[in-house]
Amino acid sequence: MHNPRLAHRYAKSLVDLSIEKNQLEAVYADMKYIQALCTQSKEFSNLLKSPIIKAGKKDSIISAVIEQNVGEITKLFTKLLVTKGRESNLAEIANAFIDEYNAMKGIHKVSLTTAVEISDATKKDIEQKVKAERGIGSIELTTKVDKDIIGGFILEFDNNLVDASIIRDLRDIKKQFAQNVYVSNIR
Repeated sequence: MHNPRLAHRYAKSLVDLSIEKNQLEAVYADMKYIQALCTQSKEFSNLLKSPIIKAGKKDSIISAVIEQNVGEITKLFTKLLVTKGRESNLAEIANAFIDEYNAMKGIHKVSLTTAVEISDATKKDIEQKVKAERGIGSIELTTKVDKDIIGGFILEFDNNLVDASIIRDLRDIKKQFAQNVYVSNIR
């Protein structure tokens, strides 16, 4: 169950604590690790959401999985979540923490979808173009390959969408043919 308000509150508290303890960068790295873990491991995500597994068992499994890869603040934070019964929101809290961190540091997320893999030089060029056009200082670029767009690209950033894909052009042409106003004038 998604609960963005809860995730934001916990993330904000964790940001404040990590700033107070002068561990913001370390906790940010931990949250990136947890985000990747939740995304890549379906079993771990299912463990977090399972109502059947008891809290003590979840705590020991989570601790064993993250023990070597996160700092003390993050370990204690996950224990707190399990104690409060909020472990199912861990992935959402990690995402909210990363969003809070990015907002604090002025980092903008940019998502680029292409039909084929692009070179690092092209990625750098796109980063520079977006920075220059929007006056953005720092960008976190994520790329994705989607063969269904046929060609071109889709660029998403700051609630903006630039869809320069071939599939969109084909849909637009199809729509124009379906709504062809000139057909009635021929008859």
